[in-house]
This record gives sequence, structure tokens and C-alpha cells, in this order.
Amino acid sequence: MSWLVEIVTVPLSYGFMQRAMAVAVLVGAVCAVLSCFLVLKGWSLMGDAVSHAVLPGIVLAHLAGLPLALGAFAAGVGCAWGTGYLKANSRVKEDTVMGIVFSGMFALGLVMFTKIDTDMHLNHVLFGDMLGVTGRDLVETAIVAGITLAIVLVKRRDFLLFSFDPQHARAIGLPVERLHYGLLVLLAMTIVASLKAVGIILVVAMLIAPGAIAFLLTERFERMLVIAAAVAIGSSVVGTLVSFHIDGATGPCIVLIQAGVFVGAFLLAPKGGLLRRVRASPAADGNG
Repeated sequence: MSWLVEIVTVPLSYGFMQRAMAVAVLVGAVCAVLSCFLVLKGWSLMGDAVSHAVLPGIVLAHLAGLPLALGAFAAGVGCAWGTGYLKANSRVKEDTVMGIVFSGMFALGLVMFTKIDTDMHLNHVLFGDMLGVTGRDLVETAIVAGITLAIVLVKRRDFLLFSFDPQHARAIGLPVERLHYGLLVLLAMTIVASLKAVGIILVVAMLIAPGAIAFLLTERFERMLVIAAAVAIGSSVVGTLVSFHIDGATGPCIVLIQAGVFVGAFLLAPKGGLLRRVRASPAADGNG
């Protein structure tokens, strides 16, 4: 039994591992809650688009001497709003617009990154550097994650109705446009909070897997939030410990564990689950 205790206590005897564990739990919690809405809304590709689109903002913020998180947030929100504008003013479908916008902005960011003289490591931007998290990084992540979590949890019922049935939400007087762009802003904030830990590529998995797993396992949204948070936080803790013992990258270890949990949930989930209930509901059939 002592070996099991050592698996946990030995890594946490180091300060950098304590900070990595703390930021992993914070990122896991905020990504889990938001992922439930993204999965129900069908916005998984939107998370992919915004996360890739923040790269030019990071480069510009670095050149201007501003916090990287500020540039990432501005670029993410700009991508989300630009996607909405193009969709509203063209016949091109939303997924096509998102694919063009995020790939274009990501390519622009890569070109800009190769043309500047910086000590930033591209791999750290793309895949994160959880073991290099400083005390200041941890505080910044905690602030952004805390604000995002508070807003999502306070307005969760409005966001839930908007995700399920925007027409009904509009009919009962909810500000659908503000909810739409509010959810996009929260998505950008979540990506900013996750940037240092898992980077702009792996955050996509963190924003999809917890909600998808919970989606398979329950028919109640409140329980879905709890399951997603438990899966994300548990995977973050286990993945961080595993990365220490195998001398592997922390972010990918966390994502691999979440992928494994998803496979288990897919195989063991009750038949149908929440997905069948949504498809069979009057709102989904257009009869509500």
C-alpha cells in the first residue's frame, strides 16, 4: 500500500508539480462545464476554430508587450464574431465558414511567429507547458477560470434552453443574441485560461471529451455537469501523476486518459441516453 501513497506524494513534493496539478484541476473544471453546452449546442467545431484562431493574437500581444492572454482573447472573440458575420451574410454553411476562418487565422499566426525574434517556444504555445507554470500563471488562470465558471453556472438555465431550442428561448423573451455571443466570449475566456497548461491544440479535446462522456451516461443536465467535471478533474489529476512517472508530456497524458474514458463510456453507457431523449423530444422534431 505504501507504493500507492508514494505514487501520489513523491510528485507532489516538488513545487512545479504542485502548480501543475493545481492548474490542471482548474482547466479541467472550467473546460468540463463549458463542454456540456458545446456538445449540446453542436459547437465542437467552434471550439476548434476559436482555439486555433488565437495564435495571431498571441504574436501581436507579444510584439506590443501586452499580456499574451489579452491578445488571445481578442483574437478568439474576433474569430467568433467574424464567423457569425460571414454566416449571416453569405450562403456558405457555418461549419464551412469556421473551417476557412480558423485555418486562415492559424496559418497567419504561424507565418507571423516564424518572422519574429522571440524566446517563446512554438511547441509550448501549441501544446502547453504545464510543468513550466509559474505562480503568476496559476493566479491568472484561477481568475479567468473562476469568472468563467461563475457566469456559466449562474446563467446555466438560459444557456441550456438556448442550446436546446433557440426559437423557444426567443419566444419566451430571452436575449438570444446576447446568449449566443456571451457563450462565444466564455469559450474564448476558457481557451485563454487553458492556454498555458495545454496549449491551443489540446484544449480542443479538453472542451469536447468531458461533455461527450457525460452525454453518454446521463439523461439529466445537472448530472451531466457533475459527471463532466468529475471526469475532467479526475483525468487531470491522474494524467499529471502519470506524466511525472513516465517522464511524458502532461497535456497529452490528460487527453489520452479522457479519450480512454470516452471509449469506456461508449461501450458501457445505457442504450440511447441523453442523445436519444433529445432526438425524440418535441422540440427536436419541430413539434414543440
